Amino acid sequence: MELIRIPALNDNYIWLLADADHQCIIVDPSESEPVIKIINQKKLTPVAILLTHHHNDHVGGVPQLLTHYAKLPVFGPAETAKKGTDHLVTDGDSINIGSFYFNVIALPGHTLGHIGFYQAPYLFCGDTLFSAGCGRIFEGTPEQMFQSLERISALPDDTLICCAHEYTESNLKFAHHIWPENEAITNYLHLIHTKRQKLEPTVPSTLKTERKINLFLQCNNSDLQKKLAIKIDKPSLRATFTLLRQLKDQF
Repeated sequence: MELIRIPALNDNYIWLLADADHQCIIVDPSESEPVIKIINQKKLTPVAILLTHHHNDHVGGVPQLLTHYAKLPVFGPAETAKKGTDHLVTDGDSINIGSFYFNVIALPGHTLGHIGFYQAPYLFCGDTLFSAGCGRIFEGTPEQMFQSLERISALPDDTLICCAHEYTESNLKFAHHIWPENEAITNYLHLIHTKRQKLEPTVPSTLKTERKINLFLQCNNSDLQKKLAIKIDKPSLRATFTLLRQLKDQF
């Protein structure tokens, strides 16, 4: 498989996953033009579009893609039904097209119906987990987002986190602000800063890396809880996550 990252809008990424037969899956196309350009350059044949949630910066390119590629199936949660989806999927469903086989994982929090698509080692997680951060909670609850991150964290170390935005450096700045003594975060911030100075992308990252530098995956860490000035013994992991998300919203 070949994973293709397409920059779009201000800080979005559209993902293509292509197989040896030059067929490809399109994930969260915020725009159509850059997708069509890459497909033409690489002589690919799109076989489906996958949508993680209904926000326009993830679905804006669907209408023109459907005009350009007739009868292309679109898979997504119920909240994308008016965005071009003609194959509604939900938690536990599978999508089997040629050499592509995706498991659908419910990841509510950012939106109520948000889902992810997993074909090892690729996880297309939309706006749920970012490198060094997680999505804002617009429609769901902190409890839902925490549970969604727990589901992602249960996947194998080599899982590639194919998120939809270039937020890594800003997320690491927040993490460093919260926990400046954490060497893994400090070192990774320097690495990512150098990459961004060269306008290089920072995703996908691996789940193994995220477990080291993503505060939102370390809510059980007693040192982090001390940094957050949580005084009670054995604080709820959900309470730790909720506080972290509130602090990030205000950062």
